Amino acid sequence: MQDDHSHHPFIGRTPFFACQADMRFSYCLYVPPSYYDGSGRQYTLLTIVHGSLRTAEGYRDAFAGFADEHHCIVVAPLFPVGILSPEDQHSYKYICHAALRYDDVLHAMLAEVRGRFPRLCDGMLLHGFSGGGQFAHRYLFMHPERLQAVSIGAPGTVSLLNPDRDWWPGIRDFAQRTGKPLDAAALQRVRVQLIIGSEDTESWDVIVSRESPTWAPGANDAGSNRRERLAALGASLESHGVPVVLETVAGVAHEGMRVLDGVRAFFAGVLGGDARQG
Repeated sequence: MQDDHSHHPFIGRTPFFACQADMRFSYCLYVPPSYYDGSGRQYTLLTIVHGSLRTAEGYRDAFAGFADEHHCIVVAPLFPVGILSPEDQHSYKYICHAALRYDDVLHAMLAEVRGRFPRLCDGMLLHGFSGGGQFAHRYLFMHPERLQAVSIGAPGTVSLLNPDRDWWPGIRDFAQRTGKPLDAAALQRVRVQLIIGSEDTESWDVIVSRESPTWAPGANDAGSNRRERLAALGASLESHGVPVVLETVAGVAHEGMRVLDGVRAFFAGVLGGDARQG
């Protein structure tokens, strides 16, 4: 039996598309059928970055109903394991890694999407959990001018706005490493949610060893588990005038799908202009 949309790959839940700028990477979309209803309405870009298991499609599907209701197009990039070496699992989480810039890869994908869907408005929404939460907060530091709001879920490591440490634990050499200075004013305009489960307290899988290719001085200074590290990130952002909403989901461990009700509510508040969301 044929897929309902087999004649039209750009409606509803799409297949994965190779990024034309770098075909090692791909992305899938959810495009509300209402985009084609002739209304001319503007849509919001909602980017969801997967964690270490690369379940991009699952996260895309989890936001399909939200996208229908709130007139969003969902983009879920896929950054495969094994890009820089056969064992490379983590480089995308740090965005600037070796010669590869994952923000450039994402921007190439988004340019393709915007080219196909010209009624997308400027500021995007971004969510990532775990490895995706690492990507999301570092992307916030690098490109705040592109964001309307960001939801950062339970990152294993965090970068803090600390001028006494080099990137990635701090930002002393941020401009040299990323190619642009930190834009504090743009950062303060982004709506920021930090979200984590109340039982997300394991420490064994977040400690960065000195043998790790992602090791940097200060790698483990922000706390011994994800809850401590997320709290440190929140304090760091607030100390730089960035208001954050910290949400702890009761009874949930390190489970990305189980925090999404809170993420959807946050984004709904942003799109609806709900002042209570911060």
